[in-house]
Amino acid sequence: MPSPLCAKDLTLCNSCLEQHNKSRAVSEIIPYSLRRALLLTRARRVPFWSQPRRCYVAYERRFPTCHLIPMFVDSEVLEETESEDGSIHQVQRRCKLDVDAPRLLKRIAGVDYVYFSQENTLNKRERTLHIESHNETFSNRVIIHELCSYSAHPENEDWTCFEQSASLDIKSFFGFESTVEKIAMKQYASSIKKGKEIIEFYLNQLDEEGISQVPRWTPSSSSSLPVTPAVSIPVSTDANDREITGTPDDKLDADYIKRYLGDLTPLQESCLIRLRQWLQESHKGKIPKDEHILRFLRARDFNMEKAREILCQSLTWRKQHQVDYLLETWTSPQVLNDYYTGGWHHHDKEGRPLYILRLGQMDTKGLVRALGEESLLRHVLSINEEGLRRCEENTKVFGRPISCWTCLVDLEGLNMRHLWRPGVKALLRIIEVVEANYPETLGRLLILRAPRVFPVLWTLVSPFIDENTRKKFLIYAGNDYQGPGGLLDYIDKEVIPDFLGGECMCEVPEGGLVPKSLYRTAEELENEDISLWTETIYQSASVFKGAPHEVVLEIIDAASVITWDFDVCKGDVVFHLYHSKRAPQPPRKDPLVGQHSSITTPGGNNVQLIDKSWTLGLDYSMVESPLTCKEGESVQGSHVTRWPGFYILQWRFHTMPGSASTNLPRVDDVLASLQVSSHKCKVMYYTEVIGSEDFRGSMTSLESSHSGFSQLSHATSNHSQSSSMISR
Repeated sequence: MPSPLCAKDLTLCNSCLEQHNKSRAVSEIIPYSLRRALLLTRARRVPFWSQPRRCYVAYERRFPTCHLIPMFVDSEVLEETESEDGSIHQVQRRCKLDVDAPRLLKRIAGVDYVYFSQENTLNKRERTLHIESHNETFSNRVIIHELCSYSAHPENEDWTCFEQSASLDIKSFFGFESTVEKIAMKQYASSIKKGKEIIEFYLNQLDEEGISQVPRWTPSSSSSLPVTPAVSIPVSTDANDREITGTPDDKLDADYIKRYLGDLTPLQESCLIRLRQWLQESHKGKIPKDEHILRFLRARDFNMEKAREILCQSLTWRKQHQVDYLLETWTSPQVLNDYYTGGWHHHDKEGRPLYILRLGQMDTKGLVRALGEESLLRHVLSINEEGLRRCEENTKVFGRPISCWTCLVDLEGLNMRHLWRPGVKALLRIIEVVEANYPETLGRLLILRAPRVFPVLWTLVSPFIDENTRKKFLIYAGNDYQGPGGLLDYIDKEVIPDFLGGECMCEVPEGGLVPKSLYRTAEELENEDISLWTETIYQSASVFKGAPHEVVLEIIDAASVITWDFDVCKGDVVFHLYHSKRAPQPPRKDPLVGQHSSITTPGGNNVQLIDKSWTLGLDYSMVESPLTCKEGESVQGSHVTRWPGFYILQWRFHTMPGSASTNLPRVDDVLASLQVSSHKCKVMYYTEVIGSEDFRGSMTSLESSHSGFSQLSHATSNHSQSSSMISR
């Protein structure tokens, strides 16, 4: 498999990306604790500066046993075949392993050794060696499948590439599933570490024996590898024994990981691939880059469910507020250019972009009064977007993954003026938005020259900052930053700003008081067509089990067009469109009545309009087929109305159907129900009624058309569109 990295510029090109995306197919996405399935995906694409033929000869020297692999006790050849022209050489072996497991576990399992079946295929014509192995012992309880390959290096045919991947699926193991999982992870990590070392040992052995070259195979030549006669023993081909959870491409390239992602354990890499595949299925290939997905996983300690939830909410937020286009569309007002005392300044010793904020010199009250909270938030978001861009640039410049930045905050001049309540409120709201959508982007925060009033501000702000983020704070009072353990430990002397005693000129504005002539009235600020946290064209709603959310649209002209655009932020929902000649009654406000009423929750409203006494087909009718929408999906659709009256858009909690032949719940139903943390879903929606003469372009059907994230996406594609089928 070719590396997903292009040698030209070390970035992901479209063709490599397509192949790289396909390499992430894994087993069905369900909670890890339920299925105990894991993809051991530390793929090795290691070059050996030796002929492929020599590597094949070196590999064969590992058998029947290898002193460099203590757990490899013995092996026997079951069957060996060779094609008529000698180009294909196949060997099947049974390998005996002494797994490093607790003695108690071995006694419970009733075995001392574990047996694996291995099939090696040497293609001398193509110069490849493919090795496939799977466990025979406990194959009905645990499925382990490993794939290795040796092939000629694409850039130099005298070099050899080695690739390795494996998958693990633990169905059950006497209640010791977690222990078996840890043992497998340990053994596989050890195998990865020693794989290259072992081959190089035997290559050196060949050199010592004077075998520096092994002739390439030609159709007229005979095999230079010895063929050991063996009795043909049938090998089990039972489908249950050979079932695997992955494919040879279920891996990330080792060079790619080292270059762009950093050190990842097999478990962490597996979480990244599983979350990435979930996004691929939900967003039709329009997914964030691996670096961005990894930030959310790290923010939740690689808890798949928690990371998926916050990432889904963040991507919905980005789409809702067009954050992907912020750097192209946002122009800072002049008052920000003159009085906002922050800016980018070189990088720290680790290559992280360095942002300097002279908070003590900033007139926070003046900026809030002159700009409003929304403009300040938009400016801070543009800073974060620029930080992401600079991290990508520095990754290329320094040749190692850089996913976060360092922030230096100078508090000289901080006083009670900065504790102005609306200013602190604006700061807390900005922190809330940034924490939710830019996790793990702050590598270190250096707070210098903290005055006596700082503890008061810190007491107000710290509860709103994530604990992991607080651990990255380093606070220096007075001139302590100039001593041991201070600024010089993190920033090169050549780039320390002049206002901190350095020699580097810093272009960050010095700030000062914002003139009151620039202040704007509250009415002017409220009328600004900028809102990132309150007023948007989208509305939020909560959907409960037994309590759908409904929106009614009154249609006067029969040929009108109803359009909708909604994102499923949490849970799975079923979308319906109904028509009624009768106007639904307003939602009841009494929470004690039996029928559902209007409910307001922190996640959005919940309104039921269809009366319990109404009968489908008599009082109202369905005009579009129901559509089941999965968590994370973005759906756009339209409907041309035939009749005037009232059209009701309904989002209903999706309940898995039970089996019709039995009253017992199905296993799939139980697993699916366990994935839902609560009987609550969240949707964000927008609806509009357009006159048919004003409607332009193709009308989208109820089929999901997944949203894209331009700045966080490797590839884009057009929304699929087709005419909506009308039924009644």
